[in-house]
Amino acid sequence: MKTICLYFEIHQIIHLKRYRFFDIGTDHYYYDDYENERSISYIAENSYMPALNTLQEMIKEHGKYFKVAFSLSGVGIEQLEMHAPQVLEKLQELNETGCVEFLAEPYSHGLSALVNEESFSRDVQKQVRKMEEYFGQTPKVLRNSRLIYSDDIGAQAAAMGFKGMLTEGAKHVLGWKSPHYVYNCSMAPNLKLLLRDVTLSDDISLRFNNSDWEGYPLFADNYIDRIANFPEEEQIINIFMELSALGIAQPLSSNILEFIKALPSCAKAKGITFSTPTEICMKMNSVGNLEVPDTLSWVDEERDVSCWLGNAMQREAFNKLYSIADRIRIADDPRINQDWDYLQASNNFRFMTTKPSNVGLDRGIYGSPFDAFTNYMNILGDFISRVRSLYSEEIDDEDLNNLLTTIRNQGDELEMKNKEIERLQTTIDKLEAETDKLKVKTEKAKKPAAKKAAEPKKATAKKAAAKKE
Repeated sequence: MKTICLYFEIHQIIHLKRYRFFDIGTDHYYYDDYENERSISYIAENSYMPALNTLQEMIKEHGKYFKVAFSLSGVGIEQLEMHAPQVLEKLQELNETGCVEFLAEPYSHGLSALVNEESFSRDVQKQVRKMEEYFGQTPKVLRNSRLIYSDDIGAQAAAMGFKGMLTEGAKHVLGWKSPHYVYNCSMAPNLKLLLRDVTLSDDISLRFNNSDWEGYPLFADNYIDRIANFPEEEQIINIFMELSALGIAQPLSSNILEFIKALPSCAKAKGITFSTPTEICMKMNSVGNLEVPDTLSWVDEERDVSCWLGNAMQREAFNKLYSIADRIRIADDPRINQDWDYLQASNNFRFMTTKPSNVGLDRGIYGSPFDAFTNYMNILGDFISRVRSLYSEEIDDEDLNNLLTTIRNQGDELEMKNKEIERLQTTIDKLEAETDKLKVKTEKAKKPAAKKAAEPKKATAKKAAAKKE
């Protein structure tokens, strides 16, 4: 039986302000608060709230039949907390239906998976804690920023304990294979991979309102018919997109929400179900390894990471940022950590791209890729100075690495001791419980013995009384 896995990403760009070279050392605040509030409020009103209300109506109408998955970046959540808390409240209402799954992703929506395994792990675990805090769910499936994936990243995800991971069903990776199966990571066979159907996803998120597109207008029944007509053995249909596609990329006036709302009824008529990523990973077996030696993503025609790291400016900014990753972990300063999250966000590097793209790129305050690079590097220069001021310049990276190793070993040792303490406490609890049981048995045994001992005394007393009479 065919099943549709419908997933939406929620992330919000943190807009940087115009930051001059002469601001370095004097101004440690890097953000355009007005633009951040304006943009998230606009998206919430014109996309997030209408879309989430529609999905809620779909769940009310179809019950457990309809299911959907979301992932939220941590920096996106922070913006929603400040400027659009109603979105988070609506997501919590959806969570209470039991028809929604929340996935893990890097808190910063950054690119740490490409360069620093420890930073990547910490970034993901930070977001996982946020999902537990808001929704009471511990994510079992990971989606990396922009669906970035490779064999190495898959191995990292498996080491973190995830059961599955989402990525792109890119043609140059799949070759003759279909994205409508469950695959597994070639370096970690226990990690299952769900591959995005590029055409079906982009028909909604990119082409729905394009009157020049040969598939225009797109109707729900025709869309589901295409899915139903796939070969019988192709059972997994993964439709992944940003939630902002519903209302921003495709305006509400295009009737995009009416289209989405009609999908469950059309699917049910064809015997097609809806499933969450975890349900698929738990129920479906992998058909084999998917080898991805080179990194892929869901962006641009190449489906790689060249839109973030394709030119010398981007690589210089990226390498300089992550050159201080170890120092930041040691510092563990709240203000530094927040800036670190915001400066890692992938859009900072996307603004520097010189690649032509089929999808329009809004560079915001930047007039050119070089303008974006210059502004970011000015901010990064100040940020790095603040990080290095926390430690003497005489402490080189090797010493810091040794300190990190010591801290990590101490953490492991403490964890082992805590586990031993828990084991001993469990043993003590068992012994105490057994002691209590023995006490109860002893008390019960004493009562009949005392009763028997009392009976001869009573008989003797009666005989004595009789003699007196």
